[in-house]
Amino acid sequence: MARLNLLEETRFEKLPVTVFKTPKEASLNVANRIANIIKEKQKNNLPAVLGLATGATPIGVYAELVRLHKEEGLSFKNVITFNLDEYYPMQPNAAQSYVTFMNENLFDHIDIEKKNVHIPDGTLKLEEIPAFCLDYERKIGELGGLDIQILGIGRTGHIGFNEPGSAPNSGTRLVTLDDLTRRDAARDFGGKSFVPTKAITMGIGTIFKAREIVLMAWNKKKAPIIKKAVEGEMSSDVPATYLQLSDNVEFILDEDAACLLTRFDTPWLVKDCVWTEELTRKAVIWLANTLGKPVLKLTEDDFNNNGMAQLALEKGPVYNINIHIFNKLQHTITGWPGGKPNADDSQRPERAEPAKKRVVIFSPHPDDDVISMGGTFIRLVDQHHDVHVAYQTSGNTAVWDDDVLRFMEFNIDFAERMGIDQPAMKEVYDKMRKFIEQKQPNQIDTPEIQSVKGLIRKGEAIAGARYCGLEDDHIHFMALPFYESGKNQKNPVTEADVILTMELLQKIKPHQVFAAGDFEDPHGTHIVCFNIILEALRRLQKTEAWVKDCWLWMYRGAWLEFETYEIEMAVPLSPQEVERKKFAIFKHQSQKDRAVFPGDDAREFWQRAEDRNRETAKAYDSLGLADYEAMEAFVRYKF
Repeated sequence: MARLNLLEETRFEKLPVTVFKTPKEASLNVANRIANIIKEKQKNNLPAVLGLATGATPIGVYAELVRLHKEEGLSFKNVITFNLDEYYPMQPNAAQSYVTFMNENLFDHIDIEKKNVHIPDGTLKLEEIPAFCLDYERKIGELGGLDIQILGIGRTGHIGFNEPGSAPNSGTRLVTLDDLTRRDAARDFGGKSFVPTKAITMGIGTIFKAREIVLMAWNKKKAPIIKKAVEGEMSSDVPATYLQLSDNVEFILDEDAACLLTRFDTPWLVKDCVWTEELTRKAVIWLANTLGKPVLKLTEDDFNNNGMAQLALEKGPVYNINIHIFNKLQHTITGWPGGKPNADDSQRPERAEPAKKRVVIFSPHPDDDVISMGGTFIRLVDQHHDVHVAYQTSGNTAVWDDDVLRFMEFNIDFAERMGIDQPAMKEVYDKMRKFIEQKQPNQIDTPEIQSVKGLIRKGEAIAGARYCGLEDDHIHFMALPFYESGKNQKNPVTEADVILTMELLQKIKPHQVFAAGDFEDPHGTHIVCFNIILEALRRLQKTEAWVKDCWLWMYRGAWLEFETYEIEMAVPLSPQEVERKKFAIFKHQSQKDRAVFPGDDAREFWQRAEDRNRETAKAYDSLGLADYEAMEAFVRYKF
């Protein structure tokens, strides 16, 4: 019976999927599979032939294999490896080379024989590549094929570098990279223009020959493509769907990567559910959106014909369910994000008291505050709350080099006009200009250039916060040490980051904390900054009485909005407030027109924010609620 229930739950899935709570748990599982293959082959005095992948996904697997080698004696003497791919052209000692990646994450830390390591050669002449690819295939075949091939998946659905259009019987070859793939790699190369346009990759047909294929994926960024790969029709548009043809494949996912699979996203379509308040809300909103109806117009037939008969039976009549959900949605809407004084707050998202709250808005980068919640920021100030803004990082990696020269030239010209002699300034400027003219992609800026870039962003943040109504003594620049590496890759979080955050919180003793909860930002800074805030509050909670009255609200910015069913506070904005928010964003001139790290969205940040806020308002309107110009959304984190 349990097996039948599992089959019913997974009936939309066209290949085996195993879901783990975290990437770490999943990585340990895959590493142990690989270790068992190695050990079994050792017993029989045979080589273990491994197909390996690169990128962020398998790093945890390699870390565990290194640990097994160092702490438990796992030997790799009998291991022969073949990597999936390599950029072309690419020098093996380049920072972005997959040779460098594999050495740093695995090979330099284990006892594998270097002659047993095979990675596509990015230094070949074009005319040499076909013969190399045939030889790559021949070597794998002579060894009896791959015992296991581990894979990641790109947002185009590529496995290896088999981009959309790849054939299911393709072999190792030179390919052209999809534009989205190159955009995703842009940060590693210091800009998309520096990302190679081609790569050498194992083909899908080569991958199929492995005795075991494991595709891994972590985080919500991968959830949409995972749904297509697992539940979609086979298509060359999503090469990973060809894995549905294999009898030896398994997808290993964390909960976030699996979240859009039917059994998790809309479980009522495949099984009986425990109808919690949250699930009921999600299902009713889903039904309204699916049918294009306001919540209050949903009927019993609508419920019964869309997998929600159980909900209608247990919680009905249906109209009562509709009214309940409609009221819950209506109660999330408030024009008083700091709480409405002298009002009944039993049905409001925020407390009425104290009428004047101390508020800290944490901004991971110097513009996240106004991009993400500029309208609410302004309203909190207008409603006379004691608002502080804390910029957690300098954001100095996201400024164009020519802006540095422009600001330096302004200072030199100003000094000359004022009759101030500044030979030292000119000397620094000359060094900066020379460095920038010779600068290589992703090369770390000099300390002087980093400083100027940080000051540019600081000045913009001050202008934005002042525009929102803050006095200078309520504007805080934290410059958390983890960020100040000078590189796109940041340092690990240390005790200093947490202590600085604790000190600021202890100084203000806020009733409200607003923090970035959009963890899909391409640079990964938001989740790091959020976890620092969380750790600071957890520590303070043990000794500080004020923390129990401190509410933590998460906002989202330019990358992703909360789902409607998740929203706990929706602050409506008038057309005039939308304009005020836009002008606050405009203060961040270095991020206008074309930001250094725009992600894969061509719109400017102010356009993304404006469109997203209007879409949130439209989502509420389509459910039958009031039609506002725009809305900013928040979810409370119960720490």
